[in-house]
Amino acid sequence: MEKKFLAKSLLIWLSITPLAVLNGGLREYILAPRLGAAAQPVSGLLLLLCVFAVAYLFIPRLGKAGRPAYRKMGILWVAATIVFEFLLGSALGMPLGEMLMAYNIFTGNLWLAVVVFIGFAPSIVAKMRGIVN
Repeated sequence: MEKKFLAKSLLIWLSITPLAVLNGGLREYILAPRLGAAAQPVSGLLLLLCVFAVAYLFIPRLGKAGRPAYRKMGILWVAATIVFEFLLGSALGMPLGEMLMAYNIFTGNLWLAVVVFIGFAPSIVAKMRGIVN
């Protein structure tokens, strides 16, 4: 059951990735020209809301499971997010240093908070929705 559960949870994560890409476009082409440096944290908060909304809508469809299953789901989501980010950045020719700068919260970028939230979102949502065994 757990392998199937985690495989299905990866499908939920996959539904977050286009939202993250769209959020990046929104930040670069709409928010940044209008908000300047404030675009980074606003974009981060929007992405947090997107992650929460997707998790809230789809995690209950997986059914009840124990807390460890939701923790593993969060770890899987974090790993998939980081791998996706670095693969996409590499494919786009971004230098490693530039990709790592996204994790510096002192620049106003909330990406690290988003990644941490992605890890906790499955457990938070499962508890909120009462689906944890």
